[in-house]
Amino acid sequence: MTSPETRRITDLGTLKAISHPLRMRLYRALFVARTATASQLAEQVGEAVSLVSYHLRKLAEHGLVEEAETQSADGRERWWQPSSYGFSVQDEDLRDAPELLAAGTALGRTVDEQRAELHSRFLEERLTWSGEWRAASVSSEWLPRLTAAELAALGEELEAVLRKYDQAARAAEAAGDTEGRENVAVHVHAFPYRS
Repeated sequence: MTSPETRRITDLGTLKAISHPLRMRLYRALFVARTATASQLAEQVGEAVSLVSYHLRKLAEHGLVEEAETQSADGRERWWQPSSYGFSVQDEDLRDAPELLAAGTALGRTVDEQRAELHSRFLEERLTWSGEWRAASVSSEWLPRLTAAELAALGEELEAVLRKYDQAARAAEAAGDTEGRENVAVHVHAFPYRS
């Protein structure tokens, strides 16, 4: 069963494993699906089943995904699930090791590119969504002047709000409330900059 905790990644091998663009796409697809087979994931990401199986095994070697209960009648398919409720990478775990910092930067770039791709796809396809979904989508930018402590507090509050909505949606879906639900991506960036 998937752990309800967020896994904190601190080792080089796991950072390198999840930094791979296809592995990150597979992890994200599996997180959304909750459970899936390599065949199902291969269809979603447009890759060969054998390649997807290989990368799922690599993610499993690092404890990012795990086998799930078989959900097919014949039991021949191998089902996968995330091993935790997401993962995090903290700067304090990377800053004293150049190789960890480099792997963390690579992961950040992979995630950022995939987030930008998701948002671009929405912008290109937005007219295919109903007016209700277009009106509900959010795109905003705020430029407050904060201290580092205030930014950290803001991040914690945003994470708590997002976790509350995600857990409520998961519980509702588990109870059969699936009508009108769509996958939603929420990307929040908050970082200092100099103009």
